Amino acid sequence: MNDAQRPVAGDAQRLFLGGDWVEPDGGHYDVVDPATERTVGRAPEASPDQMREACAAAREALGPWSRTPPEERAAVLARAADLIRGRLVPYAELAQAETGATTATARAMQVGVAAARFRRYARVEPAEWPIAPQVNEAGPMGKAGVMGALAVRQPVGVVACVTSYNNPWANPAGKVAPALAMGNTVVVKPAPQDPLSVYRMAEALQEAGVPRGVVNVLSGRAVAVGETAVSSPDVDMVSFTGSTAVGQRIAEACGRDMRRQLMELGGKGAAVVLDDADLASAVAGIGTTFSFYSGQICTAPTRVLAQRGVYDRLVEQLTMYARRLKVGDPREPDTVVGPVISAAHRDRVESYVELARKEGAVVVTGGERPPSERGFYVAPTVLADCTNDMRAVREEIFGPVVAVVPFDDEEEGVALANDSDYGLIDYVWSADVARAFRVARRLRAGGVGVNTVGRNMEAPFGGFKKSGVGRDVGSYALHAYSEVQTIVWPG
Repeated sequence: MNDAQRPVAGDAQRLFLGGDWVEPDGGHYDVVDPATERTVGRAPEASPDQMREACAAAREALGPWSRTPPEERAAVLARAADLIRGRLVPYAELAQAETGATTATARAMQVGVAAARFRRYARVEPAEWPIAPQVNEAGPMGKAGVMGALAVRQPVGVVACVTSYNNPWANPAGKVAPALAMGNTVVVKPAPQDPLSVYRMAEALQEAGVPRGVVNVLSGRAVAVGETAVSSPDVDMVSFTGSTAVGQRIAEACGRDMRRQLMELGGKGAAVVLDDADLASAVAGIGTTFSFYSGQICTAPTRVLAQRGVYDRLVEQLTMYARRLKVGDPREPDTVVGPVISAAHRDRVESYVELARKEGAVVVTGGERPPSERGFYVAPTVLADCTNDMRAVREEIFGPVVAVVPFDDEEEGVALANDSDYGLIDYVWSADVARAFRVARRLRAGGVGVNTVGRNMEAPFGGFKKSGVGRDVGSYALHAYSEVQTIVWPG
């Protein structure tokens, strides 16, 4: 095996560029386990020039890959799914070390979901590709002007995928798999905190037979690396998952060149708990904020709006729930809440709790740092007696912190839920399903869970307002990574 075939040299990861594993211009940096603070591995620091080279390689590979029959592209994705599934345990161990996810989350929700997404887009149904032909009865010149029209889907081109740190498997797979299925080529810029898993995904795709240049992965901490991908003349579309602030800057850059974009941004999900709700169900759903990625997920129901008839009981039960959760080493089988991604992020989460205290909220539980010699842990925190104008209620904290706001009637609950810059996923709990659906239809959010925090992975996913632009998941991802072309001819 020559150097171009070796993903790793010693403990130092190489870039995946144009089908080769190459040394980074900027050297390497340590990837740190947030649970132990030990070094997981050495990630490569790409240069802007290397990112430009990767975008050019993806451009060169676009023509042949887009002309490859869809069933051959699907076969590559299917083989990649099998490889990922077959290596679930070691891949999950790496993801756990990079992110601090619990074992169950790393296996099922990270690596498991990634394999499922490659498998799903290896089984694209014929009905998901075409658009029904349109034939007009008479054109502007009468019967002589009758035209046939066919709308077909074409790949967008080269897609820059800029991914988030909270799930280095499912998030990149949700971009790469449908993009490749539609005939696009990709340049992936993973989050700097946990890029090693994304290189394992690239390795699986290479083994599965993806042609040279079709997939490129380049990491780096320098902002210039990502900016180069976003602004490259070889890039036709940017698919980004991350904060609204970064998304706005990317959107501005895309707008200057009329570049397609898919933005999955921040969230501050409202959980509207009505006075007839099943509180056990509501508490279990809201409690996923603590257990799922330690609150580092944009879909978390972190802003709880409780009708006054159930407010006190909800706060009490949510507090008891939070206090029962074990915080600690995510490798221990009984751990429910692992660490947040870094010391800097832990400080940020703690600063929001202190700010809430100063603004008048009551810290019912949490707010202190759990005893631990190492690791970036935050105790599950419940903030009560909040108002909707508090920063801890309005801004995305991205940690295991839930703020509870009381309201009087349904009208006020809807108004409070909609009084937000965000609109990704909201939730409604009520024993009256008709009432819950009535409220759900009034919420300005891209998705609403009724008596559940579960998701249907075929349903469109995306946000209103500052939570994003566009929709993906299921068939909607195929639409997102394609352009519609119309072909007309004399009828």
